[in-house]
Amino acid sequence: MKNRIILTAMGLLAASGALAQAGKGAPSEKGWEFGAVLDTTATSRPLAMGSRDKGLQLGHSDLTAHGPPGAHLAGGVVARVAPQGGKLEKGFGEVWLEPPSLPAGLQLRAGRFPSQVGYLNTQHPHADDFTDRPLLYRAFFGGHWNDEGLRLSWTAPTSLYWTVGVEAFRGRKLVTETANTPGHIGAITWATKLGGDLNRSHSWQLGLSHINNRREAAVEDEAEHAEEGHDHSHSAQLSGRKTWMIDATWKWAPNGNNRDQQVRLGFEAARITGLNRFASGRDRHEANALSAVWRFHPSWEVGARSDWLRGRMPHGEHFHNLLLREHSLMVAWKPSHQQTLRLQWTGQRDAVGVDAPARRSLQLQYILAFGAHGAHAF
Repeated sequence: MKNRIILTAMGLLAASGALAQAGKGAPSEKGWEFGAVLDTTATSRPLAMGSRDKGLQLGHSDLTAHGPPGAHLAGGVVARVAPQGGKLEKGFGEVWLEPPSLPAGLQLRAGRFPSQVGYLNTQHPHADDFTDRPLLYRAFFGGHWNDEGLRLSWTAPTSLYWTVGVEAFRGRKLVTETANTPGHIGAITWATKLGGDLNRSHSWQLGLSHINNRREAAVEDEAEHAEEGHDHSHSAQLSGRKTWMIDATWKWAPNGNNRDQQVRLGFEAARITGLNRFASGRDRHEANALSAVWRFHPSWEVGARSDWLRGRMPHGEHFHNLLLREHSLMVAWKPSHQQTLRLQWTGQRDAVGVDAPARRSLQLQYILAFGAHGAHAF
């Protein structure tokens, strides 16, 4: 019963494999590829709602494998080690299967994989421009939302990039303690992305996402709140029934050559409503993040990011205000595609209802990649 979604998905994949064979049909000749990513970070002071503790520690580090488990299937496995509460958590971040050549621009994926919502969530953390995800992701998704479920997406056969997808997930990461039992499908998402090139130097992408979270958060009383607080977590710290997200990305590279120079601007915003059965229309969570990164040399990048988070923390039948602002500056040295050395300063201010905000935090991060790893998203 626990794996009904996965079993159903495997049945659909078997049928879609037959479709792929009847369509393009040629078995993939590409074999399995293996890789690893090591993330080590030294932190002077942990951030509120952050994922890294003080001192030197291992960050999100992966062992990856991608290849064809069958003649008409592609698959991926990501074994992950991540810090949690002073300890290292080990587990599978991704285990998925998909037919690589469905007709009519369709794609079907089943297993455990990142949700399509937002811009950063489909990107592996080691490809981020900053040491930590924005407040939006840390508060609403525990940093990165991977889940067990099924995705069906469609890409339009046009010169302008346009894709639409729907997902059904268990949704456990969205709500730590649930007040109901929604069954095997705890969250349903849909998302669409639109993008293209203005000319050889300028490109853009827009995204709109929605999450219908069927898991209702358990009502927390004052004693539980005082005991637990809001600390590091790999699950959502703020949740609700309905989530809307928008994202916008613009990139500039002279004549399309992003090796020597590139400017990247990114914006994401989200709103969550339906916090619990006692919430009114004004009780909601909101967050946004604005970032800019400039590659001024093939090996050097500088960047800045500004985050804002506002929420209404439920305690029994009433709500308390929550507010936090965060600003980050970083410089990164990338001597090769496999290595990144990043120094980042982050300051948090205007904190209301947040435990131990960091007025100043320095982080020194070193990322080393071995072997093959997936192509980075736009």
